[in-house]
Amino acid sequence: MKAVLSGHREPAGIIEKKRKHGFAQTIKKDSLLYFLLLLPMAYMIIFKYAPIYGILMAFQDYNIFEGISGSEWVGLDVFQFIFQQKSFYRALINTLALNFLDLVAGFPAPILLAVLLNELRYARFKKITQTILYLPHFLSWIIIGGMVYLMFSSAGIANSVLTGLGFGHIEFLSQKTNWLIMYVLIGVWQSAGWGTIIYLAAITGINKELYEASDMDGCSRLRKIWHITLPGIKPTIIILLILQIGRMLSIGFDRPFVMGNSLVSEYSDVISTFVYRVGIGSGDFSQATAVGLFQSVVGLVFLVAANCIAKKIGEQGIW
Repeated sequence: MKAVLSGHREPAGIIEKKRKHGFAQTIKKDSLLYFLLLLPMAYMIIFKYAPIYGILMAFQDYNIFEGISGSEWVGLDVFQFIFQQKSFYRALINTLALNFLDLVAGFPAPILLAVLLNELRYARFKKITQTILYLPHFLSWIIIGGMVYLMFSSAGIANSVLTGLGFGHIEFLSQKTNWLIMYVLIGVWQSAGWGTIIYLAAITGINKELYEASDMDGCSRLRKIWHITLPGIKPTIIILLILQIGRMLSIGFDRPFVMGNSLVSEYSDVISTFVYRVGIGSGDFSQATAVGLFQSVVGLVFLVAANCIAKKIGEQGIW
């Protein structure tokens, strides 16, 4: 600063030396924090970036005994073979359809729950309710699948109760339309409570003076929700919606595999089960890798498109 005021500028070499010295001091000062950062960095490098090398299998006639370096290079032949299979297109359409249903039914659910929980005035009841809503998230889909089968199978508890009350027998898990409804509802039940955490955190960041001013103006609870709470969490909703759209082609393996069966395979066969069938079941790792690469590329396109649309309509995107 003194050099600038006096009209003299320090040589570039001295400025660069000072910058490096300042960086070294910062590293030394916060050395423990940088040391703690090594573990997540190592995790990302080993489990996220190093496996990218395996993408080469999508362009090879991969032989597990020859390895990636010894397998024959076939270019885009694997993709051409995949795109000629009707089972792939069925899995692709089912993946998009099930994810779309999850988006329509499952995305608004945590928003609604968060708003309702925020309106509760009894703190103890609010905490108990939150805990009950969070619990399904910690259950694996294997456990949930067993519970669903016990409750809604042909000889399950639900049909026993319906029969006892004189109602008809309902095939919850073996009739295609009923299976779709059960698939979506069970997914909402499992994930909605956990999703409220982000929205409740966003609600706590809203300026409390806005609620106080609305009380003075005599606004009802519904008007405060519509004009203060929802606009306050709108940026969070937009960001999570963009991320959800970016995952439209990605679907977990556990849920459709556990809840699906041979009677509804026309709807339950998705990309993850297709990859399992051709990759693990048939041992064709080239096909499995190619499908995974296809998912990632299309998911990236969806993510970028959703972000651009959000920017075009004046909303805040994720970058």
